[in-house]
Amino acid sequence: MSTETSESAASPPTRPPSTPSRRTFIATTSAAGGVIAAGGLAAGPSLLGVDEAAAVETSPGSRVSLTVNGKRHTVTVDNRTSLLDLLREHLGLTGSKKGCNAGACGACTVLVDGRRINSCLTLAVRLEGAEVTTVEGLAKGDQLHPLQQAFIDQDAFQCGYCTPGQIVSGVGCMQEGHTGSAEEIREWMSGNICRCGCYVKIVRAVEQASGRK
Repeated sequence: MSTETSESAASPPTRPPSTPSRRTFIATTSAAGGVIAAGGLAAGPSLLGVDEAAAVETSPGSRVSLTVNGKRHTVTVDNRTSLLDLLREHLGLTGSKKGCNAGACGACTVLVDGRRINSCLTLAVRLEGAEVTTVEGLAKGDQLHPLQQAFIDQDAFQCGYCTPGQIVSGVGCMQEGHTGSAEEIREWMSGNICRCGCYVKIVRAVEQASGRK
């Protein structure tokens, strides 16, 4: 009588008791992950709130006094506050626009002590005693600045978002004496981007205001 056992009748190999099955491992891991995720969601906002509150309490601030459009202002701001945010958020002068916020588009151009700057890249606390002129400070009462009027006459804007920076930059360009030709104007205003493509009319407006046309 044969004592051999057929392969189909052999009992399946047994797994050591300490080794979990693949199905058990996946189920256990998924359940643990859900608990961790739920705990993270529950605890996240409160921890984030504590961190934000601590950051606000520990943020260093300074007082700065500067003249904006002929009016003296003394404010206390976070040392990281840009001139652009000081103008828009603290003084309510929203003419200067926040475009790229990286100094590449010129929408935030203002004059500081008569010099053109990108206000998004300039720390407000570094301007103690400075004279700042924004687009709101160019007109004299109801009388527009000649370049503001020229922008209207030449239809030098479409959406208007870049227009305040373009006008302030154009005023600076005129004060610097860089209006000898259309090519010179384009060169010295190349840091101001118009996404609508009104460059030809912008140059014409600067030419008109500077007396070249």
